[in-house]
Amino acid sequence: MNDRIEVSSEPLPEHVDVSATTAGGVAVFLGCTRGETHPDGRQLVALDYEAYEEMALKQMHDLAAAARSKWPIERLAILHRVGRVGLGDPSVLIAVSTPHRSEAFEACRWLIDTLKKDVAIWKKEVWDDGGTSWVDPGEPGS
Repeated sequence: MNDRIEVSSEPLPEHVDVSATTAGGVAVFLGCTRGETHPDGRQLVALDYEAYEEMALKQMHDLAAAARSKWPIERLAILHRVGRVGLGDPSVLIAVSTPHRSEAFEACRWLIDTLKKDVAIWKKEVWDDGGTSWVDPGEPGS
């Protein structure tokens, strides 16, 4: 296996190479901080991510193993940033290569959905008035 799994306070790359000569499909998900307006009119300026890093890395490795048991993954990457992530900046990158494109898309989607639900990484919204609010990982679009 040649998996790349990381939690880092450094800015994430917008691309990682998961290509393989046996892979016909590569799917990549890059999750970025989007601007939004709170119902009370405040504007989002950033997201702050916190992680229980040791646990999160173990969970991410477990996700990779589970994905490999479901799809014929050649290579994969799961990268997540912690700390403050400004508007438009990436906070998570999932990349998967498989023999066929449908498998790559399915595995990539499953990995990001499961990571957001199960991994010990938490997100807090930072608003233009200095206020903050934690995000429930079960909320749609979180």
